[in-house]
Amino acid sequence: MVFLRCEAVRWVDDEPQPGLVEVRFTDAHHRQWTFTDKWPVFSGDDDLAPDSRYPVEVGILCDILTTGNTADTVKISVTPWGLESLEGHVEFEVRANQLTTS
Repeated sequence: MVFLRCEAVRWVDDEPQPGLVEVRFTDAHHRQWTFTDKWPVFSGDDDLAPDSRYPVEVGILCDILTTGNTADTVKISVTPWGLESLEGHVEFEVRANQLTTS
């Protein structure tokens, strides 16, 4: 499994259960993308909570679609968990070092 490294930046709301967090990352073109979803969707070392110390490094499960325009970039999709950015995007070009398998 491949994960896109991101940061949970804040607790959004307690409802719906188990609670929502806001997660962000910056793509290979320096554009920032934001997601809001239930905290278990974003893999991390610890459970997230309203009183967690943000930002917290988390990951988004993703599929690799293609290598990018350079050896350093990769086109990914965040659809395995049904995610999309607040702008409605599901595919992104990211730097290869933003991906991890753990």
